[in-house]
Amino acid sequence: MSEQPVRKRPRHLMDPDNPRREIRKPSDSGPMHLEPVQKWVLSALAFTTIIHMAGGLVIAAMYVDDSRTDAQVGLNVLAAAFGVIAIAVARAIHQKKLLSPWLLLGLVPGIVGLFLVL
Repeated sequence: MSEQPVRKRPRHLMDPDNPRREIRKPSDSGPMHLEPVQKWVLSALAFTTIIHMAGGLVIAAMYVDDSRTDAQVGLNVLAAAFGVIAIAVARAIHQKKLLSPWLLLGLVPGIVGLFLVL
């Protein structure tokens, strides 16, 4: 009888006859920091929630009677204020300076709303 020669497997493949057990420690892959992820998730949730409210105010201004221009402008000013608040909240969560040029981005919902209703 002839025996087949044992073929050596390449190192990157697992040998089912001789499994290796590697135990990984959490310190092997480097430190895992949960706090930055929590900050990004919280700021994303807070920002989107507040921006949705600003968008709702813009939509409400679109449905106000056209003779009530004061109400339309007022709702859009509130939408702009909530947009600025959304940016400020996101910056506060990340412990950044609140006064920043990024706050101007918060005016976008109010400006778009004014464009739509006037």
